[in-house]
Amino acid sequence: MGLGVPCLILDLDGSLTTQPALAHQVQQGEAVLVSARDLGPRLRIVGGRRRLAALRQRIDAAFSPKDGAAPLIFYGSGDFHHLAAFFLQTVREPVTVLHFDNHPDWTGFPATWNCGAWVNRALENPLVQRIVTIGPASDDFVRPEWQFANLEAVRSGRLEVHPWHAEPSRIWGRPVDGPGCGTRDGAIHWHNLDNADWDAFCDDLDRRLPSGGLWVSLDKDVLTPEEAVTNWDQGGMNLDAVLGLVRRLAQKRRLLGMDVCGDYSPPVFRDPFRWFLSATDRDSVQPPDNTSSINDGTNRRILAMADEMARERIWPL
Repeated sequence: MGLGVPCLILDLDGSLTTQPALAHQVQQGEAVLVSARDLGPRLRIVGGRRRLAALRQRIDAAFSPKDGAAPLIFYGSGDFHHLAAFFLQTVREPVTVLHFDNHPDWTGFPATWNCGAWVNRALENPLVQRIVTIGPASDDFVRPEWQFANLEAVRSGRLEVHPWHAEPSRIWGRPVDGPGCGTRDGAIHWHNLDNADWDAFCDDLDRRLPSGGLWVSLDKDVLTPEEAVTNWDQGGMNLDAVLGLVRRLAQKRRLLGMDVCGDYSPPVFRDPFRWFLSATDRDSVQPPDNTSSINDGTNRRILAMADEMARERIWPL
């Protein structure tokens, strides 16, 4: 990097430390590595208060960006995506969250710190004005009420969901209408991005979103398998589109930080509860031999984007 972008590499599962780009950042003193593999199995899928507090203490002891500097945080598997809400606890001003993911992560039950519900934990933060979720194409849109989706947040406007692709969602409650959807004939009809004009979508989003703070949360399962190998089913977006939108929105807003997850690691659990949640919520993944190379290449491009944005003075240092 070389321009002082504050970079944190949080080692919860061993997925990041073997990647040459991130290892180089640490060796050159351009990133802080916080070892937390001992906490990882108890934070994976769902995190308890005690482990989250221990993680906070460990991060605070090692990583302290200057006031106003926007951290870039890598933290491994998407099984830890609930840490995005944990990172958002550090913001000190109203913020819009730009959330790229193949899953909406909006389930309201159970009301825990889990990777499928972190959007709701973030919305409990009074400084989070709005979350804009872009790119999901998972089966979470099939009868969403039965899956405890937080449709009320969509109705209120605090949550926008813009799927890459979703069939109409049958609902029995009140209509759900917003920038990414509309209700008719008892179903939510989503404005899918896979056949939309991407530039027009970005133009509209840039016009509508408030000025002020912006946080970016990227789960790389939103990308195709050519650009990411993850622990989950994957979407259809490409990294150029994601990074282009981040850069564009940051030009008119104050970037407060970016967190990146979605690097494959073999699931390791120390209790049957997390093992059961993992086994029942997804198919097993057989990663290719070049998993680390694929993920290293994508993370390298994210680092390069941050560097370029810092040179252009749109990534606060």
